[in-house]
Amino acid sequence: MALDQITLSDFRNHADTRLVGTRGFNLLIGENGAGKTNILEALSLFAPGRGLRRASLAEMIGGGGPGGMAIGASLHTANQDEPVRLGSHIDPARPGRRLVRINGSESSAVTLGEWLSISWLTPAMDRLFADSAGARRRFLDRMVLALDPLHARHAARYEAALRERNRLISDDREPEAAWLDGVEQQLAEHGAMLASGRAMLISRLMEEMAILPEAPFARPALSYAAGGPILRSDLASALLENRRRDRRAGRTLAGPHRDDLGVQMAGKGVPAASCSTGEQKAMLIAIILAHASLAAKGRPNLLLLDEVAAHLDPLRREALFARLRSSGAQVWLTGTELAQFGAIRGEAAIWRVEEGAAERVE
Repeated sequence: MALDQITLSDFRNHADTRLVGTRGFNLLIGENGAGKTNILEALSLFAPGRGLRRASLAEMIGGGGPGGMAIGASLHTANQDEPVRLGSHIDPARPGRRLVRINGSESSAVTLGEWLSISWLTPAMDRLFADSAGARRRFLDRMVLALDPLHARHAARYEAALRERNRLISDDREPEAAWLDGVEQQLAEHGAMLASGRAMLISRLMEEMAILPEAPFARPALSYAAGGPILRSDLASALLENRRRDRRAGRTLAGPHRDDLGVQMAGKGVPAASCSTGEQKAMLIAIILAHASLAAKGRPNLLLLDEVAAHLDPLRREALFARLRSSGAQVWLTGTELAQFGAIRGEAAIWRVEEGAAERVE
C-alpha cells in the first residue's frame, strides 16, 4: 500500500472529498464530468511538476471556497513505523504558488519525489507518438523523475540557464564572453545529466520489455534521439563553437532541449506514428507497464490510469490487470461502468464519484 487517508478540499469540483481504506487496486466509477479524473490529478500533484493535466494553479482552485485548495494523503512505506503525511496547497494570500508540506513542515515539490514515484496514462496521451517532440520529452522526464528525484533539479537548472543564454545571444549587443562562458558551463553540466538520465531510462525500459510477454500488447522498440552532444565536455564545446550561428537564429539550436524519443513497433520497423490507433495504444501501455515494474523496485509507486480499460478488448483487459497485479504499484483506475473491472472487483477498493463527491461502495 502506498497512499491512504486522501483528502481533497476545494480542488476543482471536490469541495470536501475523503478516500479512506485504499488497496492495491482502487477504482473510481462515475459518469463523465463527475470528478474522477480530478482525483487522479490531485494524486499526481504528490510528484514534482504540474500534474497530469499540466494545468495552471488557478484552474485547480474550486469555485465555492475562499480562493485556495488543499490535498493531503498518508504515505505508508515498508521502512517507516508511522505513515508520512504529504500535503500540497494553495494559500489564497499567495495564489501563484503551490506550497508543499511533509509531516507538517514546509518543503519543496522536488522533495516529494524522494518519497513517492508516480506515473500515469490518460486519453490525452494517446496521440503522444504523433505529438510534438516537446510532449515526448516531458513524457520521458516524468518517467526518469519517477526513478531519480534529482532529475527535476537538473531540468529546472538547465531551463533557467537556457533562458539566460537565449536572452544573451538575442541581445543587440555582443554578450560579455565571461558571462556567456559561465552560463554555458551550467548548460553543459545539467544538460549532460538530463541526457544521461533519459538515455539510461530508455536502456532500462528496453531491458524490462525484453522479459515481458510479447502478447497481447505490441512491443515497442525505443531509441534516444539526442538533440546535441551528450557528454558534458562535448556539449560545452558545441555551445562555444555555435555562438555565432545561435545568435543569428536568436536561440540555442543544440542540446537536450531538442531531444526526442524514437518509437517503432518491434519486429516491423514501422514508426509508431504510422501505426494504427490500437497499436499505438498497446505500445504506450507496454511502456507504462515496463516503467511501473522499474519504479516499484525503488520507492512506493502510484500508477494512475484514466479510462484505460474501456478501450481494451476483454483479452487485453485481463492481461492488463494481471500485469498490474504483479507490478508492485498502487493502481488507480477510472471508468464509467464497474462491469469493466470484473476481474479485479473482489480485490479493489471502489468509490462511486458523483458531482465532486466520492462514496465508498465496496
